[in-house]
Amino acid sequence: MLWVARFKELPLALRVLFLASFVNRAGMFVFPLLAVYLVRGKDLSPGEAGLLISIGSTGLLVGSLLSGPLCDLRGRRTALLSALILNAAGYLGLALLDGAPWTYAALLFVALVGMGMFSPASNTLVADLTTPEQRPFAYTISYVGNNLGMGVGPLLGGVAAAYSYHVMFAGNILAGLLCAAMITLWVPRDRRTKDPEGANSLKKKGSSGPLGHHHVLLLVLVSFFYVVPLIGLEYALPLAVTTVLHDSAGLVGAVYTINSVVVVGLGLLMEKHMRGYGTKTLLMVAGLLWTLGLCVIVFGFSLPALLLSTVVWTLGEIIVSVVVPTYVADHVDERRVGSFMALNGFVLGLARLVVPVGLGVLWSADGYRPVFVTLLLAPLIGMAGFALLRIRPSAAPKTGADPEPEAAPANT
Repeated sequence: MLWVARFKELPLALRVLFLASFVNRAGMFVFPLLAVYLVRGKDLSPGEAGLLISIGSTGLLVGSLLSGPLCDLRGRRTALLSALILNAAGYLGLALLDGAPWTYAALLFVALVGMGMFSPASNTLVADLTTPEQRPFAYTISYVGNNLGMGVGPLLGGVAAAYSYHVMFAGNILAGLLCAAMITLWVPRDRRTKDPEGANSLKKKGSSGPLGHHHVLLLVLVSFFYVVPLIGLEYALPLAVTTVLHDSAGLVGAVYTINSVVVVGLGLLMEKHMRGYGTKTLLMVAGLLWTLGLCVIVFGFSLPALLLSTVVWTLGEIIVSVVVPTYVADHVDERRVGSFMALNGFVLGLARLVVPVGLGVLWSADGYRPVFVTLLLAPLIGMAGFALLRIRPSAAPKTGADPEPEAAPANT
């Protein structure tokens, strides 16, 4: 198969990283079921659970901010290992401690500092070790592997949680430590060399500082509105399944399994066809798919609607998850890639901070329906934002269909 040959062309360090990331994601039992754990295991209300998750999720912001400097100062591998160790330590405390609610938020903060650090460091390593032609494929493989793990993980996590929450936490911790061992053995330390062409690279990419990349900055910031429904569904779907539809927590895993099946089944096929279109076109299509998927929930709320919706919005999720890091890697000089990947992670962390608490308050006040209507509005705002942006063409050569002309690049 063509994709197998392309995968073998990637550096060994990246192939190991993708496998380790899959192992880590497959063991990520806790986070998708955290709201259920706090509500059912700790007897908190949905609003209290949302507040604690939001407070703990400030760790994602801190982790994202730390990831770029740590990558630059200590290397990509050190950042990845630090992320995994912090995540395991935080979840260990969360599993064993039976204390005041604020202690859950503090331990979740530690765990999510690690979670927030991992993805930017991983994306930076991909940017370092790939050519522009390889990047969309490499980010697609990374995304497919992560989602394959996320499909397996919550399904196993739902089974583990039905048996014991301690088993759920133990599986998460052990998977993270196994991932750390793989990275230690097969991902080498960064081989840093002074880039004699660094100044030329800066000139070619039109940068004299962070504001010189303002078109990248704006694109990443506007992508927040496509992250909102993803984080919102992570919070709302488990509660909707268990408290509104009164079904088993195990069915929450089924939603994530469908998400992973779509990603694994269609991700590589979509990457092949995405190469023929411009960044703005792809982002607009992604917003349309998010909107259609959420319309299914809003206008036909039921378990079948939730499952069908997952198929539709996952297609939009695939596009955004490949296009945004590829755009960053293509248009930011290599000495600042880590910082911009961290900014992308910061956007995710910001959504995890504000979305659960906001939806928790809205759910407690008015029920579940306004929650899903609010999530529907987010991609519509994102589409409007991307329509107004001046986005540069990709640096990578395109194949397939002739690319559509994009708006003229912004002056820098």
